[in-house]
Amino acid sequence: MSGSHPLDNPAWSSLTGPHAHLAERRGNVLRYPVDVSPFIALPGEPEAADWDEAAAMAGPGALIPFAGASVPPPGGWDVPVSGRGVQFVGDGVAARPDGEAVRLGAADVPEMLALAARTRPGPFLPRTVELGTYLGIRRGGALVAMAGERMHPPGWREISAVCTDEAFRGQGLATRLVLAVAAGIRDRGEKLFLHTGAANTDAIRLYESLGFRLRRTVSFFSARVPGEAPAGAAASARSGIR
Repeated sequence: MSGSHPLDNPAWSSLTGPHAHLAERRGNVLRYPVDVSPFIALPGEPEAADWDEAAAMAGPGALIPFAGASVPPPGGWDVPVSGRGVQFVGDGVAARPDGEAVRLGAADVPEMLALAARTRPGPFLPRTVELGTYLGIRRGGALVAMAGERMHPPGWREISAVCTDEAFRGQGLATRLVLAVAAGIRDRGEKLFLHTGAANTDAIRLYESLGFRLRRTVSFFSARVPGEAPAGAAASARSGIR
């Protein structure tokens, strides 16, 4: 019911597989802790009860991003954010380590959050670094570029959070970091994939030039749970299309 391939429903495949230790469950619905990733995962063919469980898990008025969901939410849910994305696999990528890339960890999170806020590579939260390996490049001691791993279906790793400070763009830092993250994935005997928005032509050209190939187009949307959010509750989320 979750798809015939791990990448057909990658959030579900991750949370029922290698990321199961992070999974929070309600019925058939899974999610990451809210400070790790905003995504909620439904079965490949969700029933009405699954949407009810997702609503109860997130709370009234919450805006939930869904990655690659195969069907829209039922009546009563608003869908204020939607778009098309593309899923690439990296079997043709010439991965290689990078001597300037450094491993990022908990101590680097404030700088990682600041870089993500400036460059908007998609959702990046205080514990996102726990999802996998993150590498960065520093200049003058400051973090100016990073890339890392997000979803983890069995046998696969998603490259994500690829971003470079505006002042350092055009130097190939993103390319170098993508290839370095890919090298670590390959060294573990895993395969690489990534997502970006279908309209993000610059990113698509870059990834194709590195040897990524299109696997499929996907639907991304954020849906608001029926009901009014409690006063002071955060009720916004980004779609994750980057």
